[in-house]
Amino acid sequence: MTLKVVLERSEEDGFTVFVPSLPGCISEGDTVEEALRNIREAIELYLEPVDDDVTPKEGTEVRELVL
Repeated sequence: MTLKVVLERSEEDGFTVFVPSLPGCISEGDTVEEALRNIREAIELYLEPVDDDVTPKEGTEVRELVL
């Protein structure tokens, strides 16, 4: 999977990075490399399925989609 991220200089030293296609997925770091490492972790957590998120009704089917 490939996602575009936006990397900006923070008002206070460092960098802020966010993923436009994943609302609320944002991170920061003191260096570009650190900010990119941190956003990678944030993306993984953002996309991690949580069992509580899925409460299927009787008769529905749940499937996994691999990207």
